[in-house]
Amino acid sequence: MSFFAILFALLIEQVRPLAPHNPIHSGLRVWARWVSSNFDAGKPQHGWVSWVLAVVAPAVLALAIHWLLLVFIGWPAAMVWSVLVLYATLGFRQFSHHFTQIRDALESGDEVRARQLLALWQRGDASELPRSEIVRHVIEYSVLAAHRHVFGVLAWFSILAAFGLGPAGAVLYRMAEFVARYWRHRNRMQLQPASEALQSAAARAWTAVDWLPARITAIAFAVVGSFEEAIDCWRNHAQRFPNDNDGVILAATSGAVNVRLGGEALRPVFSPGSSQTFQAAGLAASEPPTDTTSTPGREAEVGHLRSIVGLVWRSVVLWMVLLALLTLARLLG
Repeated sequence: MSFFAILFALLIEQVRPLAPHNPIHSGLRVWARWVSSNFDAGKPQHGWVSWVLAVVAPAVLALAIHWLLLVFIGWPAAMVWSVLVLYATLGFRQFSHHFTQIRDALESGDEVRARQLLALWQRGDASELPRSEIVRHVIEYSVLAAHRHVFGVLAWFSILAAFGLGPAGAVLYRMAEFVARYWRHRNRMQLQPASEALQSAAARAWTAVDWLPARITAIAFAVVGSFEEAIDCWRNHAQRFPNDNDGVILAATSGAVNVRLGGEALRPVFSPGSSQTFQAAGLAASEPPTDTTSTPGREAEVGHLRSIVGLVWRSVVLWMVLLALLTLARLLG
């Protein structure tokens, strides 16, 4: 059932993606804001209570609905529910338009437009970036966005669904990423700021939740890319990035397509409307971007963007083939 739920969700999302401002994501922002306002008293234990309510409670609700549908209506209704949940939490179209617009601008030679689009996407200052740095930033942001919107959700959904927990894993993963980013954003905007204890709990929980999916994504990139180089870069250069999980993904990507990643960070320019959506935006949900040491590889070129697209889609095909084989084995067993 997991295979078909993911397949249908991806197909629907390609045909009719969710709008950036939609009732589902708006409701989740209201929920996260309500939890922090009512349960965040500044102590470490309050931070963890708030995180559990904001993240685990929606996942449990998704699981309860799944079980109720399964018991009282049957597996078709439960699968429809999984498709709906995946549609809200999974998808390329939640970020791919940024990638496509910047790539098209670079291919047409309009670097000014590419800088403007990159700055709009990441709420940063890209006015003085050379062409290779624009490409490098686009690769890094796009790969991490693909991980958080697609592969991370797939990993947690597939793992928990195998134990009969339905779409709870997808909700858990996306909510963990969202609250870590949203509460930190609220603190920067001084709009009922979240306490340091709450931000710390959310950041630590997000790091733990993303630990396994990040490594699964890195392995997938290695398998469908240049395997030996990806693994070597992962082992020797992942620590060059400040965030451990992101470093694993970016190092594996660097080796898989032989591109130099890491370097000067895009300086954020925070504004009242930035980073409030359910979609992931920056390099890290828990920390602002910082300068890093570059990995080995060729200087980033526009041609690498097509390589990244191929890498991501081959990884999706790998995921679907593995899930299809597991589904077939279950049916035959």
